[in-house]
Amino acid sequence: MRLTVKELAERLGCPCEGDGGTVLTGVAALDKAVAGRGDLVFMAGPKFRPLLEATAAAAAILPPGEAFDRIPVLRAENPQLAFVRATGIFHPAAKPAPGVHPTASVAPTARLGKGVSVGAGCVVGDGADIGDGTVVHPLVSIYPRVKVGADCVLHSHVSLREGVTLGERVILHNGVVIGGDGYGYLKGGDGRYVKIPQIGTVVIEDDVEIGANSTVDRAALGETVIRRGTKIDNLVTIAHNVEIGENVLLVAQAGIAGSSKVGRNSILSGQVGVPDHIEIGENVVIAAKTGVTNDIPSGSFVSGSPHLDVRVWRKFWACAPQLYDLIKDVKKLRARVEELEKKD
Repeated sequence: MRLTVKELAERLGCPCEGDGGTVLTGVAALDKAVAGRGDLVFMAGPKFRPLLEATAAAAAILPPGEAFDRIPVLRAENPQLAFVRATGIFHPAAKPAPGVHPTASVAPTARLGKGVSVGAGCVVGDGADIGDGTVVHPLVSIYPRVKVGADCVLHSHVSLREGVTLGERVILHNGVVIGGDGYGYLKGGDGRYVKIPQIGTVVIEDDVEIGANSTVDRAALGETVIRRGTKIDNLVTIAHNVEIGENVLLVAQAGIAGSSKVGRNSILSGQVGVPDHIEIGENVVIAAKTGVTNDIPSGSFVSGSPHLDVRVWRKFWACAPQLYDLIKDVKKLRARVEELEKKD
């Protein structure tokens, strides 16, 4: 794609300065732009100013007030966000042509909306409903009675189990499993475990994205729910009857056990572990590798295992390297006290 600076500025809704006729052909990092290639770059903050001075880019996105006139400039309050939008313009996601591949198996009772693409080796079960413009890449399994909204993208090896519901613009990356049985067993009188039937479902709302090989288990009863706008990384496990609020971020290898709740706008960093029946409030930040042990109120920032307020946790670990020397000092003091007591 080739766009002039002026054309791109109009599409981004940004004012531009300098030669608006300069042709842009793509995007690059400040220090990776190639002279004459038509690269667009951005500067996120003042510490990157030396890279901006040296860049070979054709144009740059800068914040208001950042003086620079060597190349054309687009102005944006959030240069990185504008750059991300520009990247999407120059590199739109590839979308296969609508239609059903000859090797796909689509049940006669399934409904495919307008412009749906079903790739090679896919299976679409009885009563499934796939919304307009959705892309089903090769080797996806869609069980009976699944409902998929419009403009979703299901990458290879995604499995949607029976009766689950996806909203619109949901993106599921390779190997995601939605609606597998929750992990529920009771020990019988003979000592063997009896499986608890998992007869609920999963509801995923609009604009959710789930990374590769993550799993969302169906509810034992009722629904496991992922609210709109939530973004889930690779290798995340969400157990039965969990409820994730709007615009939550769940980072790689986080695990949330059954019937727990996470409030909107919260962030669970990598390898966070949440036990069952825990309630995490809104706007909570949980640092990486934290082991949550009880409910966390809204607005908290916690870390450690068992979890602590991050301010307490930082004080603890500031002291931790000194503990060995402190123990030695205590032993010396004890010996000295015993020596003085003997003299008395």
